[in-house]
Amino acid sequence: MLPAQNRTGATEDEVTAWALGAAAGDADAFEHVFRALHRDVRRYVTALADDSQIAEDLVQETFLRAVSTVHLFQGRGSARSWLLTIARRTVVDNLRRAASRPRLADTPDWQFVAECSQPRDLPGFDEGIALMALVEALPDERREAFVLTQLLDMPYDDAARTSACPVGTIRSRVSRARTALCAMLDEKAEPVPVG
Repeated sequence: MLPAQNRTGATEDEVTAWALGAAAGDADAFEHVFRALHRDVRRYVTALADDSQIAEDLVQETFLRAVSTVHLFQGRGSARSWLLTIARRTVVDNLRRAASRPRLADTPDWQFVAECSQPRDLPGFDEGIALMALVEALPDERREAFVLTQLLDMPYDDAARTSACPVGTIRSRVSRARTALCAMLDEKAEPVPVG
């Protein structure tokens, strides 16, 4: 079996080696980690965050936390698992902060303004929006497990470490998420009676 590769073509072992190099003081190594894992971190944070507009800020905060603590990375797991764990904590911290403050809107119909600002002419855009809406409708723990394993293609044991739960729990959550998504898709596909 070939080692898993990310979007940059680097294997998990290479990314972990770069992270270990960064932990040892190699100034350029963290840039390789950033390039290799940025897309995965962004997708994960976007899936977990309640507000997609602040997702990029949370991604930046994740990498700031990672670069400031990379000296503590010891390579016990993959660098991707380590970084996604930091991303998860960053999102949780942000949600806690947001829950303690009231939400404000600049316009009375903020939802209409948000919908109008979305691009519409991209191929597959509407289907992608519909699918992500279904994923977002999943309970938080199932959504997190599904995104980690199915969208980010993370091994179940790494997803379990990232989520701080047993592997069996991750498998169960993914299975239940798949079942729920299939049911939601079937529900949407049922024909409407005529007359």
